[in-house]
Amino acid sequence: MAKQFHRIILFSLGIIFSFNLHSQSFNEQAFKFTRVLSLINTFYVDTVNQESLVEEAITAMLKDLDPHSVYIPEKELKEMNEPLEGAFEGIGIQFNILNDTLYVVSPISGGPSEKLGILAGDRIVKIDSENVAGVGLKNSDVLKKLRGKKGTKVTVYILRRNVKELLEFEITRDKIPIYSLDASYMVDDKTGYIKLNRFSATTINEFEKAMDKLQKQGMQNLILDLTYNGGGLLKAAIELADEFLKSGKMIVFTEGINSRRQENHSTDYGKFENGKLVVMIDEGSASASEIVSGAIQDWDRGLIVGRRSFGKGLVQRPFRLPDGSAIRLTIARYYTPTGRLIQKPYDHGSKAYRNDLINRYNNGELMHEDSIHFPDSLKFNTLNSKRVVYGGGGIMPDYFIPMDTSYNSAYYRDLIRKGIFNRFALNYVDENRKHLEKKYPDFKTFKEKFPVDDAMMEKLYSFAEEQKLKRNEKDIEISSDNMSIQLKALIARTLWNSNEYFEIINQLDPIFKKAYEAIESDEEYYSKLGVNNSKVKK
Repeated sequence: MAKQFHRIILFSLGIIFSFNLHSQSFNEQAFKFTRVLSLINTFYVDTVNQESLVEEAITAMLKDLDPHSVYIPEKELKEMNEPLEGAFEGIGIQFNILNDTLYVVSPISGGPSEKLGILAGDRIVKIDSENVAGVGLKNSDVLKKLRGKKGTKVTVYILRRNVKELLEFEITRDKIPIYSLDASYMVDDKTGYIKLNRFSATTINEFEKAMDKLQKQGMQNLILDLTYNGGGLLKAAIELADEFLKSGKMIVFTEGINSRRQENHSTDYGKFENGKLVVMIDEGSASASEIVSGAIQDWDRGLIVGRRSFGKGLVQRPFRLPDGSAIRLTIARYYTPTGRLIQKPYDHGSKAYRNDLINRYNNGELMHEDSIHFPDSLKFNTLNSKRVVYGGGGIMPDYFIPMDTSYNSAYYRDLIRKGIFNRFALNYVDENRKHLEKKYPDFKTFKEKFPVDDAMMEKLYSFAEEQKLKRNEKDIEISSDNMSIQLKALIARTLWNSNEYFEIINQLDPIFKKAYEAIESDEEYYSKLGVNNSKVKK
């Protein structure tokens, strides 16, 4: 440990010498920090965990800069990067722990488990001869046992319905994709829908495949769902915005005191430069989602529908440290094409920043548009129609859609929060899979004909009571219609995947409903954009 501490001190000195001409003040402060580390190591009364001490110091330094500059220990770095890289290494299953048993919800398409014939509904009872059924298995335990380096092997023993003996599968781990795209489908014969959950290295490939599929089905209009999309790679956001803008349009520019202005413009390549476009956002849409939304709004390319976005306008760059850890340091701010900075204030400290969404809820902003106030200094005009838009804390949508709480109840929330909905759907499909697959051979048949009737809802309520959730008739009366749609969507996801889930659950989403309404009406769509409809059609 002492050797490691001396390496840290030598590294600090190396930084000082490398910046010798940069700032005398910087050198003095860096020497001061290194001197304190040396004194602690040499004279402190007790043994000190020096690695922890340095990490805490780095964390404290970054915390006082801004809310998004962070230190990442080596052991966490790979896990944090996986969603951005778009892949991890493992056996390729979506799983759930049901009744203390590891249950395969579905094998990931193209992954090693699917190739070996592992099926949805299989129960993994042993991993490398170690029993994992009925032992209080946790999600983190499953990840430790099943993930691993590409090329390594793991043996799983599976219990399958209507098969007496255990099935043994030796699986060679491989790269497993993490998908950015949750859903893509045709809402009607001319309007498509795509939902993205993040911006990663694979986002554009996934998006373009979805666009090709939808355009072959006759898509002329697009609803792009970026609700609860917390962002990701700046490059992926620029590439996505480029899909919608004609050549030469600025998408975003970045600038910082130590980072000169860098502009990014659209190219002559885009899969959807014409046609009506509506982007769905909410308070969970951040960073890369705001870059895309801002560019679409500033160029009057489409409508933004939903609620004010998160408000993250800071760009982070990763820097690796000698021990394998890293920092993500904010190096610039980004601005929309009109020059809007959409970063919300963080001068009241990290706690106030983290509580911003709670404060928005308490202040009524999520329910009432007139609770949102922008000063005149934050007014901007769009680049074509000269409509008024605002900076200074997120993207304000063209159509504000309040959060719908009319169907909420404590009982409904508990069914979701305690995982009862999901477990009931998994149980139901597990017990009835063959019957369901025979009666509903495709999703269209299921969507049109599968009934969530009173008898099924009664089974849900009884199942909830078995899980120690007391029945509440008043809450059931408030929420029953929404609960039945939620249940049908979860059953669809278990039988197929998230694509079918969103096709059903979007019936409950007021943002989606308004997006579709706006895209269906030429008059409403073009007048909101400040565009002459007759000129557009010519």
